[in-house]
Amino acid sequence: MPCTCDQIGGGPVSLTQIDLDEDALAEAMRLLGTTTKKDTVNKALQETAARLRRLEAMRKLTAMGAQGDFDRGIAAYEARKEAWHE
Repeated sequence: MPCTCDQIGGGPVSLTQIDLDEDALAEAMRLLGTTTKKDTVNKALQETAARLRRLEAMRKLTAMGAQGDFDRGIAAYEARKEAWHE
């Protein structure tokens, strides 16, 4: 059972022993610019979560656009832009 404690300056952490693919870890360290396994795994987890949040937001915005949720705003913007140039 992992030991959970508070990390200074961050959220809760747990001590976990896992087997890692050393080649994948080395590549991730190079790409992420990290120097320790711990920093590499934590940064990879953070970046993966952030990327998935962005993808989720993009999917929601795409669906909203397909439903026409932005049509009135675009029309208003175009009308203001046209009035400005008159």
